[in-house]
Amino acid sequence: MMAGVALVSDQGVRLGEAREPGEEPLNIRGLTVSYGQVPAVYSIDFSVKSGSLMGIVGPNGAGKSTVLKAAMGILPLISGQVTFFGKPLKEARHRVAYVPQRASVDWDFPATVYDVVLMGLYPSLGLLRRVSKADKAKVAESLAKVGMQDFVDRQIGQLSGGQQQRVFLARSLVQQADVFLLDEPFAGVDAATETAIMGVLKGLQEDGKTIISVHHDLSTVSTYFDHLFLLNRKAVAYGPVAEVFTKENLSIAYGGKLAAAQLDTMGL
Repeated sequence: MMAGVALVSDQGVRLGEAREPGEEPLNIRGLTVSYGQVPAVYSIDFSVKSGSLMGIVGPNGAGKSTVLKAAMGILPLISGQVTFFGKPLKEARHRVAYVPQRASVDWDFPATVYDVVLMGLYPSLGLLRRVSKADKAKVAESLAKVGMQDFVDRQIGQLSGGQQQRVFLARSLVQQADVFLLDEPFAGVDAATETAIMGVLKGLQEDGKTIISVHHDLSTVSTYFDHLFLLNRKAVAYGPVAEVFTKENLSIAYGGKLAAAQLDTMGL
């Protein structure tokens, strides 16, 4: 087994020394989730190093989004344990920000860009939701970071797909969390928006934050991320990109579906 890389056997058993959950930003052990009678993911083990920018990669239907939703309590667990900084989500919720897939949002909801970003502060505003000048400043700062400060009064449904994604990223930024979970933030956005979002994520990492992002474009994995979690319903490997992103691991995850030409373009 390569140093720094956790590998998993064909039976879903982690190879190497087992570890108890520690203070990692996200630590998952034995995660199994089903949709009805069909297992979506099973016996998933992986952890995230503090300050890393980790991509979650695998073929369609591999369970990438399922892992994030289960970690956030959106989907129930059949078995397993999820901790953030060594604590269950309910005790660490203030340190965690989640950006869902754009396709899962009702964009006809009558809310402005300002309203959507302010929602990120609701847990700290209390029942009366009194908004202070400091709160308004946080909203403005977050929108400026994603280049959406000029759209503050725009109805969210009137924005382009890329603009909507930027607004939801701003909503996560206003929470001032320590770990960010993003479900395919680059899906359906143009190249300029993708570059802008990636710049924001890199900036968060420079500030010591941890970012975990579901990703589908294999050609940008090595450029965007320093750590990688590769799966197909069960974990294949996780660790530094240079050690996980190999032809052998990709063949296990994708079952030989990747063409040789694709691998060549990735330098594998």
